[in-house]
Amino acid sequence: MASANNFGIEKGKSDVALKWINEYLVKNNKTLKISITSKQLVTLNFGAFDLVEWHGEWSVARNAIKKVSSKLNIKVVEAGYHKKGNIVESFFGMSQEICKVYSSGKYVGTLTLKKKSGNWVVDKEKRG
Repeated sequence: MASANNFGIEKGKSDVALKWINEYLVKNNKTLKISITSKQLVTLNFGAFDLVEWHGEWSVARNAIKKVSSKLNIKVVEAGYHKKGNIVESFFGMSQEICKVYSSGKYVGTLTLKKKSGNWVVDKEKRG
């Protein structure tokens, strides 16, 4: 079972999105625990996102996040991509994570995140 807090849902729309995701999971007989965290991710180009915490299969989480974007016409951050880097940086938790940003289900850009004091912060942004 994987777990992470690196997916994001457009700020102010997380409650509606989580309700839809949970209904989707039940309807499609998928198992995933997902909840909103108190952490946020703020970007210059794409706005602010509430980070969500999940436990389950990454593919189920990824699919649910992408689907909620298209079904509810909201922006989401789909994380989980890693740059190949220095093994020493990875050992000390200094690695980067690459995220795709979707708006209404369509790819609109990329974020590069870094860990700072245990939280993800935006290092780079690129519109798609």
